[in-house]
This record gives sequence, structure tokens and C-alpha cells, in this order.
Amino acid sequence: MVSSPTIWAAGRYESVARRIAPIAEEVVDALQQRRPLRDATLVDLACGTGNAALAAVARGARVTGVDITPALMALGAQKDGGGSVTWVAADASATGLPDAAFDAAVSNMGIVFVEPTAQVAEIARLLAPGGTLAFSTWVRTDDNPFLDPIVAVLGVPPGSGYRPDEWGDPDIAAARLAAEFVDVTFQSGTHTWEFDSHAAAMRFVTDESPAHVDVLARVPDPQRGQLIAAFDEAMRRHVDDRGRVGFDTPYAVVTATRR
Repeated sequence: MVSSPTIWAAGRYESVARRIAPIAEEVVDALQQRRPLRDATLVDLACGTGNAALAAVARGARVTGVDITPALMALGAQKDGGGSVTWVAADASATGLPDAAFDAAVSNMGIVFVEPTAQVAEIARLLAPGGTLAFSTWVRTDDNPFLDPIVAVLGVPPGSGYRPDEWGDPDIAAARLAAEFVDVTFQSGTHTWEFDSHAAAMRFVTDESPAHVDVLARVPDPQRGQLIAAFDEAMRRHVDDRGRVGFDTPYAVVTATRR
């Protein structure tokens, strides 16, 4: 479900992409610490509007961006450097691209939403031996205003066999990569979500963030009202004395080398 193109086309994904763009820069920086990017072949998987792809282009890489939602890539193609990216509409775990075609693979909060066994196999197939992987992942936390209201009102989402933030557990990440990758590193960070007002935070959830807009669209009216009220309460707990909403979310950048 989380890799469906209809979900990511809901709302306004670019509002999310703009906020997490600094993490994409960190992903590409982490990759560049392992290998030069100039003239390297690189694939950005689940690329969205191309934050990581464009950061890699700026460093001289020859980039292919892959995403399941063509509308998002169309936005990326219009950005500075977007004309230098080869955009491919495909599932990140079944790209159809050639074997061992890339020196590097990146993803900014993208592949974590894809079934992990198939995704790791596809990355391993795409990378040449000795190729480099770098991606970002959210890390599970006890205070998550984006997720806690959903669990409180709707219960724990039906089991898909994986959760996106599982990649934020170093042991799980290492175990998933172990068969195909070596030298796995895990760099922790904190992302601050900031909104000018409580109303702006609520607008982000109800009108902009695709995952939330999709959930709200599928919930029956009585529960939809309860869910919006739960988001309202969660955001109010993070209002400061200037009326702004802000809270921190942990994340990690994972890097590894293809065997």
C-alpha cells in the first residue's frame, strides 16, 4: 500500500520534499565520503521530486531517478538540474533497469516504504560489485505527532510484515543488508518539523502530506472527525509561546558497500 502511486499523488508531496531536502543533501554527502561522484552512475530510488537526484547531479554524477508516481518526477524534471536526470516510472523494487549498471544508489526517505526483501535484492542487482548505497530512514520514537493520532483513533495499522521506521534500528538494517553488503554504517540525526502556526501544522496534515491526506480520505466521516481532533490535540502540545509548532523527529543515514 505505501508504494502505491495514488497515495503519493494525494495532497502536495512537494511540501514534504521541501522540508526533508536537507536530509537528501546529507545522504549524498555520506555517499561522497565513500566514493567520488563526478561521472559516477547513480540511481535515486523512490526519488519523489528528486531531492537526492538533483543533489547528486550538482556533484557531477550521471543520475537516473526512479519513482512509482510519474507526477512527482514531472515536478523534479522542472527544477534546476532536472533536465540532466533520466526519469524512470517504476517500482523501486522492480525497476527494469540493467544489472550492475550503477556505481551508487541513494534514497531519501523513499525505499523505507518498500517491502524490504525485494528492495534489497533489487539494489544489489543494480549496483556493480563495490558499489555504494546511501539512504535515509526515520527512527521510531515515543512521541510522533504524525503517527500517534492515527494509532489512537484507528489502532495499529494492519500488518504488512514491515514498518518504514524499522530501517532506523541498526540491528535490523544490518541484518537486512548482510547477505549483499559490507561495511554498513549508521549515522543518527534529528529533523525539526516547524510550522508558522497551529493552523499551518494542521493544513500540512489535512491537505499536503500525501500519506495523511490518503488516510483521511479513506476514513468514514465519524472517524475522520475524531482523527482530525486527535491531530489537533497532538499539534497543540507542541505550540510555543509565539504560536509556532515545532517538534523533533530522529532519523538516520545508512551507508553500505556492495559485496
